[in-house]
Formats: sequence, structure tokens, C-alpha cells
Amino acid sequence: MEISTLATYHCLAFVWYIFITYSITHVRTEERPSEVFLYGGQWKYLTVLNLVLQAVFYGVSFLADVLRLIKKLRCAKCVISSRDLLFSVLAFPVSTFVSISFWTLYTYNRELVYPKSLDGVIPLWLNHAMHTAVLPFAVLEILAMPHRYPAKKKGVILLGFVAFLYISWVLWIYSVTGEWVYPLFALFSPAGLAAFFAGSLAVIISFYNFGEFLNRMIWGQSKFCF
Repeated sequence: MEISTLATYHCLAFVWYIFITYSITHVRTEERPSEVFLYGGQWKYLTVLNLVLQAVFYGVSFLADVLRLIKKLRCAKCVISSRDLLFSVLAFPVSTFVSISFWTLYTYNRELVYPKSLDGVIPLWLNHAMHTAVLPFAVLEILAMPHRYPAKKKGVILLGFVAFLYISWVLWIYSVTGEWVYPLFALFSPAGLAAFFAGSLAVIISFYNFGEFLNRMIWGQSKFCF
């Protein structure tokens, strides 16, 4: 794509994610189910954190495009490095994980991840914006332009560290409230829960590898947009 076209796309995506994040954080408080949005609010859900992540990524991408348009290449180089690290290590694997894991569990038993009581609070379009649209947005980003991936060890360590932080947040909420962020977790023994977290980490790392594979297949090993 031309830089101006990319800038327009990234700007629109940034505005879209800001709008979706605003919408989910301003659901009508008087209609919230009593078992939802207690300690930690919406910020305990990976879905909502992913919306913030995507907004940050597209904001950084738009900034990189603008710097390239106005020929501030020295500044652009640093921003582009941050953009590619965000996309490769977090934005693509997390959005893919959120979409696929949510709809898999929703199909199996929606009460484990998205209780029916939420239907009266979160509109259908917002549910799909949070859990469906994030995946085609991530794939479109790979199709739109190449991204430089870090060394595999560095990428996996960074992704694993972020996953560790989120798991720690989930466990902290449980220690304070006695309630799990997702009802699914209550089905497991401590050993089973540890295995589930390990399996989820393996899945999200596989999505990281898949994103790298797609990027390489479409753009080649060395091509880089600058």
C-alpha cells in the first residue's frame, strides 16, 4: 500500500478501537449483572485488555505513517521498530487467541466465558466487534504491509512474560474475591488449572509462530517497509 493509504487505514482502525473500548467501558452500570464487572471491572478480561492493546498498536502505526509522510525518517525508524514489536509479539497472537478461544468455548458452553445475562447489557454488534472483528483486522494488517519480527527466543520470552502478568492478575483477583474471572476456571483442580494455563500459553505461542509464518510467506524474509 501507499503510505498515505496505510495512514488512512491505521487512523480509521485506531479510531475504531478507541470507540469500541469506550463503548465497553461505558456499558450501563445499572444493568450490569451482579456477578460481572466487580473487582477489577472490565480490566480483568483479556478481551478488553486486547482492545486497549489494539488501540495502542494502531495509534503507533498511524504515528509511524505520519512521520514517514513528513520525512522524519530518524524518528520514524524508532517508532516503526516499536510498531513491529507490538504487532508481532502481542497484537497478532493475542487478538487471534481472543477470537478463536472465545468462539470455541462459546460454542461448547457459553456460560463458561460469556454468561447469557450479558446479552441484555452488551449488544450483539459490540460482542462481535470485541471477539470476531479483531481476527480479520489482524490478518489484514499482515496483508497490508510487512513487519519485522524479533529473534524467536526474544519474541517468545516477551510473549510469555506478558502472559505471566495476565495470569498473575487473574490469580490476584481470585485471591481477593474468591471468584474466578471466567467461570471456566472453577472447573479445574489446581494442577488442572496450571495445565490449562500452560496449554493456553502453548496455543498463543503457536499463533505467534503462525503470524511470523504468514508474514514470511507473503513478504519474504528480508523485505521491510520503511
